[in-house]
Amino acid sequence: MKIEQIYTGCLAQGAYYIESEGEAVVIDPLREVRPYVQKAENNNARIKYVFETHFHADFVSGHIDLAKQTGATIVYGPTAKPGFEAHVAADGEELKVGKITFKVLHTPGHTMESSCYLLKDETGKDVAIFTGDTLFIGDVGRPDLAQKVIAELTQEKLASHMYDSLHNKILPLADDIIVYPAHGAGSACGKNMSKETSDTLGHQKATNYALQPMSREEFMKQLLTGLTAPPKYFPLNVLMNIKGYDSIDEVIKRGTQALTVDAFETAANETGALILDTRNAEVFAQGFIPNSINIGIDGSFAPWVGAMIPDLNQEILLVTDEGREEEVVTRLARVGYDHSIGYLKGGFNAWKDSGKETDSITRVSPDDVAEAKGKGSINILDVRKKSEYDSEHIVDAENAPLDYINESMLLVDKSKTYYVHCAGGYRSMIFASTLKARGYDNLIEVRGGIKALKESGKFQLTDYVCPTTML
Repeated sequence: MKIEQIYTGCLAQGAYYIESEGEAVVIDPLREVRPYVQKAENNNARIKYVFETHFHADFVSGHIDLAKQTGATIVYGPTAKPGFEAHVAADGEELKVGKITFKVLHTPGHTMESSCYLLKDETGKDVAIFTGDTLFIGDVGRPDLAQKVIAELTQEKLASHMYDSLHNKILPLADDIIVYPAHGAGSACGKNMSKETSDTLGHQKATNYALQPMSREEFMKQLLTGLTAPPKYFPLNVLMNIKGYDSIDEVIKRGTQALTVDAFETAANETGALILDTRNAEVFAQGFIPNSINIGIDGSFAPWVGAMIPDLNQEILLVTDEGREEEVVTRLARVGYDHSIGYLKGGFNAWKDSGKETDSITRVSPDDVAEAKGKGSINILDVRKKSEYDSEHIVDAENAPLDYINESMLLVDKSKTYYVHCAGGYRSMIFASTLKARGYDNLIEVRGGIKALKESGKFQLTDYVCPTTML
């Protein structure tokens, strides 16, 4: 028996490949399925099943393409109603893969169809459980996402279901079982996940707040406290996972069309496509095509694309580092953005060399900000999340969270100059470029973010300091 976790850091997502005696199962695959197919071919194995723990919200699963390419059967837990051929398993149903067995445990709470897959070895011993978004390491799945798709499923109803699922299906299992969840720290599918991506169930029983002895009412209160609004693309991804989608091969073919400078400009003018520049923020700031939005491919790319581009059907023109075009199109498709229509051949340098108009964003050091502050009052915008800002911030800085950019824009006066920072420089360039494209020309981005501002020793911070995640 072979168990392999295939973890994708930018989505904080874990897919799984399990194999026994020439048969394999893939659990919660990503959109690009070739790696799973190749793995099975290399091992002379046949992918028999694709197990889906639920209809995912934070990414588009590769279940349909994988089933088409391999002949595997897609499996969901009870109550699922997929818009394509799949096996909807009964609670407690067992499925054989080689000499091992998977038992379906219906665990509603994150969603109604959410299910875990309990792995038994050839002797019948429980070895591992693949918990999807039911149980994370240090947390459980948030109960407020399904209501975005089915209104009558309130977060209170789902939280109550989660209590029953944990107490009736998870807690009775043996302590030595290994827990393999669908996500780790950084995912928006929970609120308190660990950086660890697996653990024993016994350790989780001892340390996970949601598995401690408490009443249903106490559990629901803890689970529902501190939830923030989920990314707006989540319900749209759920619908794609339920209804189906274009083949990833077609999406990549469409998105990786190389466009000359003139063809790129024509497409930008005639289609209403958004120009997405995925280069590093430092490079982007020095020169870019007017009205481009910068979301760097080497940061938390997919989640921020989902937060900043509300329409999954938005046509997108790409400016990328040379050789990374297919990677960008693939990572867009992971979260449902299937309408890339081409990339600029030769990248930004080709545009600049052609003599076309360019734009730039001023970046300054903390010393430059301190010098400006010494000459009089200045406006500082902190675009981190409110929780980060509340933990510590530069005195007199105003919080304008990137994840609520439409509301944050209302804080900005086009006639005034603002120094914009985040934690390390990634989000502040997204913010500055987005507003620049909307006609805000007086934003100056602070290189290195609050980390650099602190290290300069030239700014007073709020007294209460709490560690925050750097993006």
